[in-house]
Amino acid sequence: QVQLVESGGGVVQPGGSSTLSCTASGNIVSIHRMTWYRRTPGSLRVLVAAITSTGGTYYLDSVEGRFTISRDVAKNTALLQMNDLKPEDTAIYYCNADKTVVRDKPGYEDYWGDGIQVTVSS
Repeated sequence: QVQLVESGGGVVQPGGSSTLSCTASGNIVSIHRMTWYRRTPGSLRVLVAAITSTGGTYYLDSVEGRFTISRDVAKNTALLQMNDLKPEDTAIYYCNADKTVVRDKPGYEDYWGDGIQVTVSS
């Protein structure tokens, strides 16, 4: 089975920085894309940043220029560096491993972390 473990987060002051880390473990052959989503109470999860196995990236407009996603393909790890944080960035952040190929298992599946809280407040 594949597990995604997120770390980082917590309480950050407006204008501050924080880094989220996600590590996928298990009998992983490959992960096509690693993505960070976030969700606020009463809202659906929103894609924040994504990075493919070849380094292609995508960002939500409101975080472009402030957040940077990076990835270590060999270690199945993705980082989300968040700078100039704003109160509206407060949310639960979820890591997703999209189109994950697992050894001895046909096809591919998506896996999710449990989520980690980021609170931007003075």
